[in-house]
Amino acid sequence: MIASKLQESVEVRIARSLHTKEEEFVFERRKKVFQSLQKLKIHCSKDAVPNIALLGSGGGQRAMVGLLGSLDQLDKAGLLDCILYLSGVSGSTWCMASLYREPDWSTKLETVKDQIIERLSGPGVSFKDKLAKLKKYYYEKDHFSLTDVWAVMVVTEYVKEIDKCKLSDQWDQHKEDPFPIYTVIDKQSKQCKDEEDKDDPWFEISPLEAGYSLTGAFVKTCSFGSQFDRGSKTKPQDEMDMLYLQALCGSALADEDEIKKFLWQKINDFFKKLSPKWPSNKETGKDPKAPSAEKGYRVLMDLANMNLDVLNGKDPSDLDQSIRNTLNELSGGKRQLIFPIEKLNLKDKEAAECYMKEHTEDVCKNLNNWFSLWPFDVLTSIQKCMAQWIWGRKYGFLQNINDETLPSTLLESDIRDYEDTGLLLNSPYFSVLRKERNIDLIISLDFSEGDPFMTVREAAKMCKKRNIPFPEVNIPSEDLKNPEDFYVFKGTNTPTVIHIPLFNVVNCGDDIDMWRKKYTTFQDSYRGEMISDLMEVAGKNISNNREKLLEQIGAAVGQKGHN
Repeated sequence: MIASKLQESVEVRIARSLHTKEEEFVFERRKKVFQSLQKLKIHCSKDAVPNIALLGSGGGQRAMVGLLGSLDQLDKAGLLDCILYLSGVSGSTWCMASLYREPDWSTKLETVKDQIIERLSGPGVSFKDKLAKLKKYYYEKDHFSLTDVWAVMVVTEYVKEIDKCKLSDQWDQHKEDPFPIYTVIDKQSKQCKDEEDKDDPWFEISPLEAGYSLTGAFVKTCSFGSQFDRGSKTKPQDEMDMLYLQALCGSALADEDEIKKFLWQKINDFFKKLSPKWPSNKETGKDPKAPSAEKGYRVLMDLANMNLDVLNGKDPSDLDQSIRNTLNELSGGKRQLIFPIEKLNLKDKEAAECYMKEHTEDVCKNLNNWFSLWPFDVLTSIQKCMAQWIWGRKYGFLQNINDETLPSTLLESDIRDYEDTGLLLNSPYFSVLRKERNIDLIISLDFSEGDPFMTVREAAKMCKKRNIPFPEVNIPSEDLKNPEDFYVFKGTNTPTVIHIPLFNVVNCGDDIDMWRKKYTTFQDSYRGEMISDLMEVAGKNISNNREKLLEQIGAAVGQKGHN
């Protein structure tokens, strides 16, 4: 208890041990797991209760709905109370966020599930509310990025709400539920290829703390994003809300080029909705000779369209000339853009991208000379973030900490950028492979698009490189295109891994490709029927394998009892 109170007063914690409150949670949760095992007629001593982690992969709304369908069937099978940890990547975290906003959700999952489905099938968030949220994000913190834009313009389209709750506030509301772990990666650490065996891009966020899973460096979740120096908070920032957290975790729904095209189009649509609301100089009583908002809007629209054209390999000369003419009018012929259009070579994709980055920043800088207030300040910031491709930017919490156990890459800057874990590994294995969590059995629900075995194979490969115990993964060649619905991987002194691909020959028969095409990662939000169909298919992976799951849980009990 004294240790727990001491940790409560410490903002930054450099240690690989679990937070004392997590240890206390695990102690109590294992009692519930023990009772659940007894009901399932799996008899064991309290010490032999296995630590079981359930993983939800990325996969956008497919993962969100698939995880919900899987949890529903785990509940019906009497297995949900056997789970100690629930960890997610990307779309699975959207499901987790919806569940954990309801206290002790696992005790009333049928009701909570129906509420979630009703919301997902509903009308969504109004433009007025999105705009208000964007304004709040922009003005109430030091670092604005594309994650804020993604939260407002994209995540709301899928989750159909603006969740203003804070993760740290949920800590005392889930005594009956598995311990939740949301995951992202540290972009700067991911890029350190010269020290791949030493880097730690794996970043976890729980209601208690946020930090580097393998390194053992954590900050209180309510202080994640605040500025620190030598472990002391120097500039507080408000804790992120759950909408932002869902955007932080779930943004890699496609490859970078596709997301850029998608976002530019979203920004374009956003401008169109916003433009009729901008008053004229006459309406605001401004000097008629003052620069008109309409001209500023025209420049921003042209710039967004120009970026889209370049990404699509189309000649943007007309748009570029329109931008130059409008800026020339605004300046009375006194200002010139730095970059001439002749420099743009569409055949050289990398050079064209570099040109548009500099051109976009130059146009925004020029535009800020005349329009610096709302909404032009946020609109130009969005375009600059697009040009620089800035995601998940926050203050780091390890600045100037003197600790030789920390990788130097984590100490180099007081600014860190966080991204969707799926960019590196589309399942949250490393959050539960922390030695201190002592996981005996991992149940991996894979909702990925494409190769249904990539996550488990990559996890095995990465673990081998880092000397983290993980079973060997061998997939029969005939299963690569036509996967079964249940795989078990075992090793000596490793956790057992159960791998369950979403679409397989058991629940889809010969129609696997049809199901995959119907439920792509990057598409409009699902209709009611699509939700219920996917819930059913995902649920079959649990209901069809109840006995196999019981067998592996029993085996984990036996293994733990012998250790």
